[in-house]
Amino acid sequence: MKYKDYYQILGISRNDPQDEVKKAYRKLARQYHPDISKESGAEAKFKEIGEAYEVLKDPEKRKAYDQLGSYQPGQEFRPPPDWEESFGPGTRYYEFSSGDVGGFSDFFFGLFGSEMGRQAGARPSRAHFPINGQDFETNIEIDLGEAYRGTMRTLQMEVPEITPEGVIKRTPKTITIRIPRGATDGQRLRVKGKGGKGVHGGQDGDLHLNISIRPHHTFRVNGHDLYITLPVAPWEAALGAKIEMQAVEQKILLNIKPGAQSGQKLRIAGKGLPKPKGGFGDLYAVLQIANPAKLSAKEKSLYEKLAKTSSFNPRSSFK
Repeated sequence: MKYKDYYQILGISRNDPQDEVKKAYRKLARQYHPDISKESGAEAKFKEIGEAYEVLKDPEKRKAYDQLGSYQPGQEFRPPPDWEESFGPGTRYYEFSSGDVGGFSDFFFGLFGSEMGRQAGARPSRAHFPINGQDFETNIEIDLGEAYRGTMRTLQMEVPEITPEGVIKRTPKTITIRIPRGATDGQRLRVKGKGGKGVHGGQDGDLHLNISIRPHHTFRVNGHDLYITLPVAPWEAALGAKIEMQAVEQKILLNIKPGAQSGQKLRIAGKGLPKPKGGFGDLYAVLQIANPAKLSAKEKSLYEKLAKTSSFNPRSSFK
């Protein structure tokens, strides 16, 4: 079998702490996830990243892997004769097909399984070594109202799982999850224990949700803050006005002071999206002075009168 450098696959060094392992995995898994990435070979890369993470996220497996020393990736490799005894009793045996989604390589099974396990019809011999279930990742799109109130989602997934007999197979799975109020665009939520099943006492994996908020016809989302472009008439900007406008779930009265300018940003505190630990983001109204497309004869006359009497020069700064 050919040696795999799991550190190189995740782009980290052997001396990096455990939190760097998780950070590197999350970044690469998102980049190469088959549902997201358009890159050629993304699915194979995603499997390779998952395999490296399966070993390095577990301090015991990582320590054992480090004891092998360092070899060139792709170099022919065999575990040392005392590998199984050194690593501990209860080696797990698998029946494995490289075509399975989420399957691991010969190198992985040579270390943490058995050559016997890859032979057709082989069955587990001893199965005392626990292995955690696989983590899954999926994308969830919600609308602005669901982000504000929270919502439930039922997912129909077909996931690779390892049976107690050591066979990897795809299994239909229905998962109901709660997305809390205040979820933000680009947020990554972890749902503990909703991933693949652990075997031989291993913990169930987690489900990671990549949240996106569907574009809204009125509001723009920035974290827990909301932005709205608010059209105002020229006379409202010049004279000031009180304008009733719709926030997410209630109407509010906005006070426009005389002399308001196009592009001016007004902050309405606490009228954005709720925050997980309490409180709300803010709502920002960006003023846009809107001129009437057509003028009545009387309106035109008034504008002409204003033009003759006003000393205002909007281009005075050009001089």
